[in-house]
Amino acid sequence: MNSNISKEERQWAMFCHLAALAGFVIPFGNIIGPLVLWVLKKDESAYIDYHGKEALNFQISFSIYLLVSIILIILIIGILLTVVVATLGVVFLVVAALKANDGVYYTYPVTIRFIK
Repeated sequence: MNSNISKEERQWAMFCHLAALAGFVIPFGNIIGPLVLWVLKKDESAYIDYHGKEALNFQISFSIYLLVSIILIILIIGILLTVVVATLGVVFLVVAALKANDGVYYTYPVTIRFIK
């Protein structure tokens, strides 16, 4: 845990990750939620900026992986792949949110870096 990061910064960084849960309610909410928070808060803290970019990159990557999995349902393998990708997406999101709240610079696995 980095003690130089305020509680408020850690909470906003966590919210950047949790905002992706909006995808369960709104189409593309998993990308829109983190994008909105990141744009609003990125200039206030390097820590929030880092986590906002990380959340956004993961959600864009996750959307691509999920789309490919859904397309592969035609070949039957996509059914299992879709379940695995969706489950891992939620697990990684929760881990990232908890790490952000603990003051850790968490990096999602298997993420394409669209925003640097």
